[in-house]
Amino acid sequence: MANVKIVTDSSAQLTDEEINEYGITVVPLTVMIDNTVYVEGDTITNETFVPKMMSAKDLPKTSQPPVGKFVETFNELGADGSQVLCINMLAAISGTVHAAEQAATLSTSEVTVIDSQMTDRGLGFQVIEAAKLAQQGADMPALLSRIEKIRDNTKLYLCVMTLDNIVKGGRLHPVAGAITNFLNIKLGLQVTGGKLKIVSKSRGDKSLRKFFNRIIDDMKNTPALKKIGISYVTESKVLKETVDELKATFPDVPLLYRITSPIISTHTGEGAFALIYYSDPD
Repeated sequence: MANVKIVTDSSAQLTDEEINEYGITVVPLTVMIDNTVYVEGDTITNETFVPKMMSAKDLPKTSQPPVGKFVETFNELGADGSQVLCINMLAAISGTVHAAEQAATLSTSEVTVIDSQMTDRGLGFQVIEAAKLAQQGADMPALLSRIEKIRDNTKLYLCVMTLDNIVKGGRLHPVAGAITNFLNIKLGLQVTGGKLKIVSKSRGDKSLRKFFNRIIDDMKNTPALKKIGISYVTESKVLKETVDELKATFPDVPLLYRITSPIISTHTGEGAFALIYYSDPD
């Protein structure tokens, strides 16, 4: 029987068990480190990428999947008459969703492409819920409605500990980055409405702890908290303290603690980490 098959990109924070259990297809991005090209999830993993990034001569360059790869994937999945739903990371940090949209117009399958307005575990939350419903036989409108609800009830906060990678990537003038690093300023950002918004500028770890303590206080007042994700580039004392606090405060809420994807590591740099959670109110 024809159904809906779920596709996402490799920025989604998903475990191998989740991918296999829910029949999710992941189209990988590529990353070039010192002139060597690696395929995410194939020739390089989240874990093996970070030390390579740290020792690289130049900042790695990430590339969205080619349109042809999406076309090939969509055609294969829809060959039995199934519809395809492709859920991608926010367009603000990658052109992946636009490559998927172009591929959908070229595919012989019936394909729906959406911008999750999230990435990492925030994207993963939407993908998993859609895949669960698809396995239960839900139709496309039901899946889209559920994804919208998950998206609207997801919060993603990101801490950038150093601006080195942002400067190297040309997103900030080198002088401004050097001054900010000298002052030990940590940036707190929130992904909201598909955009990155600076919500905190903390000087030193003490201020950063206060920032995340405020987020945890908000979580305490969040009804029907369902899942939490912590994704990071490299571990730090503040990160470990935050994780310990989350586990003590929400012992019954599943928490996934993992290294983030190469594209996020490249953009955010050493020490960066994200706190992502969603609720499911009636």
